[in-house]
Amino acid sequence: MRSSNPVFSRRGFSRDNGHAGFNAGPQAGGPAVGTQGNPYAGGNPYAQPTAAPTNPYAQQDLQYGAPQAPVTTGNRMTMDDVVARTGITLGLVIAGATVAWVTDLSLGLAVGAGLVAMVLALVQSFKRKPIPALILTYAALEGLFLGAISNYVNTFVAPGAAMQAVLGTMAVFATMLVLYKTRIVRVTARFTRYLMIAAISFMVLTAVNLLFMVFGGGDGLGFRSGGLGIVFGIVGILLGAFFLALDFKQVEDGIAYGAPREESWLAAFGLTMTLVWIYLEMLRLISILQGND
Repeated sequence: MRSSNPVFSRRGFSRDNGHAGFNAGPQAGGPAVGTQGNPYAGGNPYAQPTAAPTNPYAQQDLQYGAPQAPVTTGNRMTMDDVVARTGITLGLVIAGATVAWVTDLSLGLAVGAGLVAMVLALVQSFKRKPIPALILTYAALEGLFLGAISNYVNTFVAPGAAMQAVLGTMAVFATMLVLYKTRIVRVTARFTRYLMIAAISFMVLTAVNLLFMVFGGGDGLGFRSGGLGIVFGIVGILLGAFFLALDFKQVEDGIAYGAPREESWLAAFGLTMTLVWIYLEMLRLISILQGND
């Protein structure tokens, strides 16, 4: 079964066999491209079926048993689609953050909005197809959470941290885009495997530290304060930057293989989640650095 989780199960990964298609030979319907680092190396997943169907969109609908319509040229995802939908989702995040900042939204309500946004993100992550309304609701609620947290940090912890975090996030995005386009950073099977291991380890340590904070008080294991917190924050930003490379790869492959236009919503969703991750880690790191001054 193919996972549609845009964070930990990018298109081309399989729940059953790990990285489906990596290092596999091309099949009928797929272009003659190198297999290294191409999650579609096992064949073009959007190609029309020939002797052996390889296009999941050309197979029968699993729910109703009816054949799906082929992906026509006019219904294929383009870069304009990705840019437009990413702009919409990020615009909602910014709008929500602005509302929370201006209205001085309480942290309690902000945390509630953040938890609902997390649930919506998890629901969308395991859906086979994007649900635009769900993605947009996630973006608005995530914006409320970010705005309230940023306002609190900017007022009581580190004045000016919010704008610094925004600029830092933009710098990370631009740098990774250049590194990816110039192929200095290449998304290969090994790159993806190590990144997933590092990300899972990072989140496990974060969860353990949170448990120690809740039940033991203080800073827990110290992963979010002092020198160790600085190192942990830098690692978190680097992980987010490398996840951007996976997002870029997803967009590039979707366009190259003629993904349906609706897939641009998943691309926008993945990019938004990654940028939110980077922003939060950047905000936390700046707070620690200013707190040590």
